[in-house]
Amino acid sequence: MARKVVITGLGATTPIGGDVPTLWENALKGVSGAHTLTDDWVEEFNLPVTFAARVTTPPSETLSRVEMKRMDPSTQYAVVAAREAWNDSGLTEMDQDRLGVAFATGIGGVWTLLDAWDTLREKGPRRVLPMTVPMLMPNGPAAAVSLDLGARAGAHTPVSACASGTEAVDVGLEIIRSGRADVVVVGGAEAAIHPMPLAAFASMQALSRRNDDPEHASRPYDLDRDGFVMGEGAGALVLEAEEHALARGARIYAELAGTAVTADAHHITAPDPEGLGATRALKAAMFDGLIQPEDVVHVNAHATSTPVGDKPEYTALKAALGQHVDNVAVSATKSQMGHLLGASGAVESVLSVLAVYHRKTPVTINLENQDPDIPLDVVTGTPRELPGGSIVALNNSFGFGGHNAVVAIRSV
Repeated sequence: MARKVVITGLGATTPIGGDVPTLWENALKGVSGAHTLTDDWVEEFNLPVTFAARVTTPPSETLSRVEMKRMDPSTQYAVVAAREAWNDSGLTEMDQDRLGVAFATGIGGVWTLLDAWDTLREKGPRRVLPMTVPMLMPNGPAAAVSLDLGARAGAHTPVSACASGTEAVDVGLEIIRSGRADVVVVGGAEAAIHPMPLAAFASMQALSRRNDDPEHASRPYDLDRDGFVMGEGAGALVLEAEEHALARGARIYAELAGTAVTADAHHITAPDPEGLGATRALKAAMFDGLIQPEDVVHVNAHATSTPVGDKPEYTALKAALGQHVDNVAVSATKSQMGHLLGASGAVESVLSVLAVYHRKTPVTINLENQDPDIPLDVVTGTPRELPGGSIVALNNSFGFGGHNAVVAIRSV
């Protein structure tokens, strides 16, 4: 029988809160983290999109000057979130050979990479910093978290675009089930609010162009949705074998009941229009967790607010949950935080855990005219109370390349 895995620690730094309590408070209130960018480079490059959702709390408030200089912003966010999750778990000392890390990113150290390229062109190779490669490599966040915690059971880096953070949760679950570790710190981090990624996403018509109204730009399921809002930040969870958590008297938020990862093999950016890969992921995660459709009361949806992306997720949910999909409270929290790319699934997993733990859902903002082709029961206005008893929340993440990842969280 597979080891049962529970969640004992949560951490986050996001556009609507620099720690988990603030994130949760604002997710319930429906606060928007999207704002007009004031950087000089917005005007310099005449960017077609002039807003994004930045973290509310600079990492310099938590990290030392030396740490800041030796880490790309994506790694800084990862360490901030992982430290909060670790402290929240109540873990102090443990066998470091039984402690692992799975920390994801979608893009990695893009600021370090492009700044180094500018330095090389303008000042020559001798001025490129010696720490450039460790700072730009995608495994930088996982490596930094592993070093910070002394985790020696493995440091893994899923890189699967916008499914990365959720896939890290899947990796952590499998590591504990396999017996390689008793505790795994999982999560995702991203810091890509830079002129080049903004220009590139805008060029492919993926970003909203509501430059005059950033706070209302992310509009999942709305007929007037026109693209996502770029966000940044990190989320982290401490996964722990149940017997290990019980032995030390840990506070347990919820059970990580099941996970699944699939691929569309359809298109490099567009989702399968029938949601077939997403459907397989949903069904597989439920099968993994011995979950029936009637057990599911809440979904934190991927829901990026793109015209072509929102509908296939509904198709998949209906295929996986059947008629019960009409009874499930759906939250689309990217409406508040923007799209954190490789960090989104991790932060949304944190919110899914909190929804089950507090039996209350975050809200979806900016949904004024719901697309009739997506008749989900979307939570708007005020948070939705969830029922008592054993309940399950699903968190979905889908990424460029056809990556699909789903996690199922069960109450304890």
